[in-house]
Amino acid sequence: MDEMEEELKCPVCGSFFREPIILPCSHNICLACARNILVQTPDTESPQSSRASGSGVSDYDYLDLDKMSLYSEADSGYGSYGGFTSAPTTPCQKSPNGVRVFPPAVPHPSQHHLLQHPGSLHPFPRNSCITCPQCHRSLLLDDRGLRSFPRNRVLEGVVDRYQHSKAAALKCQLCEKSPKEATVMCEQCDVFYCDSCRLRCHPPRGPLAKHRLVPPAQGRISRRMSPRKTSTCTEHELENLSMYCVQCKTPVCYQCLEEGRHSTHEVKALGAMWKLHKGQLSQALNILSERAKEAKEFLVQLRNTVQQIQENGVEFEACLVAQCDALIDALSRKKTQLLSRVNTEHEHKLKVVRDQISHCTVKLRQTTGLMEYCLEVIKENDPSGFLQISEALIRRVNLTESQWGKGTLTPRMTSDFDLTLDSSSLLQTIHQLDFVEMKVPAAPMLQLEDCCTNNNSATLSWKQPPLSTVTVDGYILELDDGNGGQFREVYVGKETICTVDGLHFNSTYKSRVKAFNASGMSQSSKTLIIQTSETGLPPCDIATGMSVSLYAY
Repeated sequence: MDEMEEELKCPVCGSFFREPIILPCSHNICLACARNILVQTPDTESPQSSRASGSGVSDYDYLDLDKMSLYSEADSGYGSYGGFTSAPTTPCQKSPNGVRVFPPAVPHPSQHHLLQHPGSLHPFPRNSCITCPQCHRSLLLDDRGLRSFPRNRVLEGVVDRYQHSKAAALKCQLCEKSPKEATVMCEQCDVFYCDSCRLRCHPPRGPLAKHRLVPPAQGRISRRMSPRKTSTCTEHELENLSMYCVQCKTPVCYQCLEEGRHSTHEVKALGAMWKLHKGQLSQALNILSERAKEAKEFLVQLRNTVQQIQENGVEFEACLVAQCDALIDALSRKKTQLLSRVNTEHEHKLKVVRDQISHCTVKLRQTTGLMEYCLEVIKENDPSGFLQISEALIRRVNLTESQWGKGTLTPRMTSDFDLTLDSSSLLQTIHQLDFVEMKVPAAPMLQLEDCCTNNNSATLSWKQPPLSTVTVDGYILELDDGNGGQFREVYVGKETICTVDGLHFNSTYKSRVKAFNASGMSQSSKTLIIQTSETGLPPCDIATGMSVSLYAY
């Protein structure tokens, strides 16, 4: 019953309805709140000429009321009366429910005597208007004021039962400060008493001795089971409502039928219409109940979707981390390989240069020794001795000089590394790394009405599910070997119909279809059992009901 609580609260004050009245638009409002949102209209607007109360309109028609409305639809029924130059602007306030309402109108000095009777329902200015806080329809009141609107006793009873059901414990109704828990209830007084208040206010003597005191819980039940009060006519307060006007769609009394405006209208018995409307409401509630059941199932589905989203989010996040880690690991391995190549090139260059340095060092030492020796020979003054060795020394010097001239002084290795890492394409790929929006296709649906066999050939047809919007690049048709073996591909392409020839006569084959795109492969369709015909039989399909069986499971 907690969901019903908002239905039992006034749209103006936000509290439970107290003495609710029914406006002609079928909305309810507290009587006190109706007094608070009354607005006085200019005296030039005659209530007799544009009366729109519950008794002034035979059949509540929004089109007629729109003509009498003091506001335009664009104004939503709230704000100041800017259309009347003689009417002062009335400031508005907001109720606890967020509804904009007008404060009580300040009465004219000539009407102060009316305010001396708080219980009267007629202390209102002559030309008063009330605007429904829910549908924003504005109505001019007649001379009876708010008494022209019927009181919603059914709503009062529902509010009373709801409040009693929500009360944790019944409280004493006569305690002045903090009410104590009630111990008894007097059925005649209809009052709950605690022990002290019962002894003080309801002594068991005199006329009170005949009153029946019951436990509070039993008193609550007796209150609910007490006969309902008979509603009286709003126009004839001494008459009970006994008939129902079909044209005005409102209960009426006998005096209304004899003297009032309902005398020419079609009327029916109140009890019969009560049962009829109860039946109509029950039927509407049954339909609404089905919608509520569907809504509950839908909410369960949504909650399961939320849980599935959370689970899929964790799984997808783990998959993403694993994919990125794999990329990082592959890049790390490639880095190790490239560094190894650089180190190899580095060692090779050093070895070549060092070997050349060693070779040149040895050669230079030999050349320097030969030069020093030749200089010492030149210093000798013995011509015969010099001539004996000069020829050989000249050949050695020329030979040594020629050895230095054959590229010996050219570096065999440069200091630059000729390796250049081309990472631009990889960086571009990394920058373009993103999620693929395309999803894996749904499993195809076999079209049994279009599938048929013809001797030892079979024609299969399929399609994507109706609500599927995923792009499909192609389909794969698979058949087994007719003996329950493994499936094998017999067709790959974009067509949705395929004829397979060369099957064995009088054999049973299993077939299925898959869809694929760039994101992957779908699940397999339902397996279709194909029973080929006997030798030479005419073609038949699944619709014929002949011996050839063709069905899916």
